[in-house]
Amino acid sequence: MGLFRRTSKLPADRRPALDRDERVLAWAEASGTGEAGAGPARPVVVTNLGLWLPGREHRLGWHDVHKAVWSGRELTVTPAERVAERDGYLVVADRPVETYLLLEPGDVPEQVRARVTRSVGYTAHHPLDSGGVRVVGRRVAGVDGLSWAVRYDAGTPADDPAVVEATDQLVAAARAAVVPR
Repeated sequence: MGLFRRTSKLPADRRPALDRDERVLAWAEASGTGEAGAGPARPVVVTNLGLWLPGREHRLGWHDVHKAVWSGRELTVTPAERVAERDGYLVVADRPVETYLLLEPGDVPEQVRARVTRSVGYTAHHPLDSGGVRVVGRRVAGVDGLSWAVRYDAGTPADDPAVVEATDQLVAAARAAVVPR
């Protein structure tokens, strides 16, 4: 448990361009196959607002991390990509998986797991006549309430009018289920 572990300070020349209210929670040197491909070790930086991965110019918000897995040596991240915007929710799909070897991971795996998990306020998978869809309500820093997104199973015709109508109804039901009474 990293509660009393002292984290070394991220050197200024390794620090990403943080927002005013953003603070570093953990970091680790990484080599891996992210957006920039393989290359020299660069840091994976965990902040209160998201995850800075090597080769990225922008932070990946916690709500944009579809999946993160720690193998004991490697951190594998599946970012979500916004493919469409509908009335009151986004349609997302998986971007290519990014894997980073962390030789001294420190608190990075624990922080990533906790922050991704904490961002999920609602999740449910629903079968459709022609596939399936996962409806997810995520907490987004600086936004009140949940932000809604759906991720279709492979092969589901996302643009089919019947699928869109069913999805609209599922998102509406999910929103109603989490509204405080």
